Amino acid sequence: MTPAARQAVEDAEIIIGYKTYLDLIASLIDEKKIMSSGMRQEVDRCAKAVDLAAAGKKVAIICSGDPGIYAMAGLAFEVLRAKAAEGDMDELPEIIVVPGIPALSASASRLGAPLMHDFAAVSLSDLLTPWEVIEKRLDAAASADFVIAIYNPKSKGRPDRIDRARDILLRHKSGSTPVGLVRGATRENEKIVITDLDNMLDHEIDMQSTVIVGNSQTFVWNDNMVTPRGYSGKYELGAK
Repeated sequence: MTPAARQAVEDAEIIIGYKTYLDLIASLIDEKKIMSSGMRQEVDRCAKAVDLAAAGKKVAIICSGDPGIYAMAGLAFEVLRAKAAEGDMDELPEIIVVPGIPALSASASRLGAPLMHDFAAVSLSDLLTPWEVIEKRLDAAASADFVIAIYNPKSKGRPDRIDRARDILLRHKSGSTPVGLVRGATRENEKIVITDLDNMLDHEIDMQSTVIVGNSQTFVWNDNMVTPRGYSGKYELGAK
């Protein structure tokens, strides 16, 4: 959590969010009015937040990581735009997006420096994006030799998606390509594994995991996963 995010939570009159995320900040919101809900109720949460904000309340929608990356910020704008189009608001409430630390950054920091060069982020959740589109994006990113950060890699409802994703990556990447698996980055249940594309499925992967697959230059050294930026080709890196 960034200091700005903490301040926004403290300043809010009403807190709205998915219960699992609210539990992570329980000590900050015990004096607040709280509205929690379960999975797949994102539209209802945003609609309630917009209605309350339009009534003059200061509302905080709680997300995990950064609200603008696979989270709620975009949906909040979409809901507000739809309500504005209905013409029943005298004045539109202001939406302020407060940045947090995204899972790919938190996970990368625990692995070493795997995102030092160009990278792509792809979510394997096909609840909102057709699987065919996800496959196309994975293939394109792998063929361009991007480092790839994979969100939502495996759930009970779609346990084989990560298997299919690995097969697609192996079309363009060597089986020895380093892969970092970080579960619960920076939290109490954190688990870190550095493996490779051939063996990644032998380790625990779930919805709390972020998978970072290296490019052709990524290496593992001293238990760190590093993707070089290209300095060694231009500068003398060793001590003189």
